[in-house]
Amino acid sequence: MFESLKLYKAEVVDLNEIHGRLVEFGYRRQPKVAEEGDFAQRGGILDVFPVTFDAPVRLEFDGDKVAHIRSFNIATGEAFLDHQMAIILPIRGILPKKLKSHRRPVISEDIPINNFVDISPGDYVVHVKHGIGRYRGIERVKEGAELLDYIVLEYAEGAKLYVPISDIDLIQKYIGFEGKPPKVYKLGTKAWAAAKARAQRGIYSLAMDFLEMQAKRQSLHGHAFSKDTDWQVELEKAFPFRDTPAQTRATLEIKRDMESTKPMDRLICGDVGYGKTEVALRAAFKAVMDNKQAALLVPTTILAAQHYATFKSRMKNYPVNIEMLSRFRNDAQLARILDGLKEGAVDIIIGTHRLLSHDVGFKDLGLAIIDEEQRFGVRHKEKLKRMRLLVDVLTLTATPIPRTLYMSLMGIKDMSVVDTPPETRIPVITKVTEYDEDIIKEGIKREIRRGGQVFFVHNRVQGLDKIASRLSTFVPKAVVEEAHGQMPPHQLEDVMIKFIKGEIDVLVSTAIVQSGIDIPNANTIFVNRADMFGLADLYQLRGRVGRYTVQAYSYFMYPKGIVLPKDAEMRLKAIEEHTELGSGFKIAMEDLELRGAGNMLGTEQHGFIDVIGFDLYCRLLRNTIAGLRKNLPA
Repeated sequence: MFESLKLYKAEVVDLNEIHGRLVEFGYRRQPKVAEEGDFAQRGGILDVFPVTFDAPVRLEFDGDKVAHIRSFNIATGEAFLDHQMAIILPIRGILPKKLKSHRRPVISEDIPINNFVDISPGDYVVHVKHGIGRYRGIERVKEGAELLDYIVLEYAEGAKLYVPISDIDLIQKYIGFEGKPPKVYKLGTKAWAAAKARAQRGIYSLAMDFLEMQAKRQSLHGHAFSKDTDWQVELEKAFPFRDTPAQTRATLEIKRDMESTKPMDRLICGDVGYGKTEVALRAAFKAVMDNKQAALLVPTTILAAQHYATFKSRMKNYPVNIEMLSRFRNDAQLARILDGLKEGAVDIIIGTHRLLSHDVGFKDLGLAIIDEEQRFGVRHKEKLKRMRLLVDVLTLTATPIPRTLYMSLMGIKDMSVVDTPPETRIPVITKVTEYDEDIIKEGIKREIRRGGQVFFVHNRVQGLDKIASRLSTFVPKAVVEEAHGQMPPHQLEDVMIKFIKGEIDVLVSTAIVQSGIDIPNANTIFVNRADMFGLADLYQLRGRVGRYTVQAYSYFMYPKGIVLPKDAEMRLKAIEEHTELGSGFKIAMEDLELRGAGNMLGTEQHGFIDVIGFDLYCRLLRNTIAGLRKNLPA
């Protein structure tokens, strides 16, 4: 018989003790409850999603007394059922039946992006009914004999609005077009209603455009792949790790798309090291089992080489011809591979943007997989856009670019979220600091003492040799080598192979290592001139470590004595704050906030986003599309 935590209405309890019991039971503290096993606290509110429950429960406290116990809707936050007591069972030791069924919601009709954005005091927020104000925190207010928590919003002329916790779904963080501060509205006027009405008129025309785009896609007829073969089942069972629930879900969603006549255009969004590559590998194998070719497009030669090795290893027992197209191939090899693609002798091709060259042709391409599309240039993206009309397309990313994220949230592009970390994964300890050789020396020594390896990343090729020479003096017995994109291909390949094999202790490199390279033994990374990198780049670099069972460390360094530009300071603050597992979406949204909503919807929509905020704009657009769709003939 398992012990349980019983909480009764009107009972006096110690909240800290409850937290401790929940952690002992295997529950995870999160900023917001999203799935079974989560709990979150905001002021005098404790949300818990107990295992075996169909919905989470919200415990509202009056001091130390449990004032209310209510079930609430995970998407809207709306309470719908009062309880006299709640019995919370432990996760550890039981197997509850219902445990890129209740998964983290990707989107809901009411809160498109609210799941991915945290609100802090001082932030601009949008109240659906009252307009843009500033969030000032949560205050406890006495009403009769009760103390209740209210969200406090400040408007023009210092006016304050007290919003009950139960109405939290009416509030979103403000994200504008250019990242500039918005106009704060005055309470009690008609200005906000007028602004919403103007935005709604502009949204209507855009909604019609989206529906037309969807109609065109629906009219396209692609190849409907066959059901899984015995070999497909065998390959997936041979995966050396246990599938996470999210991997299983994403795999099924992809197969459903591939077996449909509509060309697939699906985004797989998953944190670094969460198993997106395995999901893509299974899709490629499925394509080959139906006598189609598959292409995997990656941003760097190093990543191409690593994916090539992974695909070759996983499919070695099957008659699948896999080749790689990159700078690592000489002219004779390139000619042979290109002929094989055109004749159908090559089943799966893995390559860099070289795959998009005019001399690359296929006998029968059925699936294109694009890894980190934001790393490709405008010219390449135009070619990819044309490709989407012809074959099934799968896009993999850890930090989706705002436009791609936006299209996924709107339902224009299908999205699977691989959001379950591998069982043994632990968050990376992240430190933002001035350049300090003592910190570097100690970090390298600590990693080498435990038999690990170190990345040291610098933003330019110039000066790498001096840095490598300097680091060699810190630990004289350590093997220190350089890697960068201007090296001859085979020399770069040799260095990376040595690092992968553990023959190099410290790899001094440019950001060439940021995408996908997987070296479980490397668990400390230093990023020099971190102020010069974009937020998504910083996140990808941190993802090079912490992919195994040991504690990993990342250091983001900037020069001593300099005053950081505001945007660089905010990027570094964001990377330091978002250390929890599965932060990719939050980083993407933070990037969206820092840079503004950007050129996503055409200039005619910019003003509407600025006036009402990106989140509310998304809500109104989604509702408009849904309403128009209902009135269209079947």
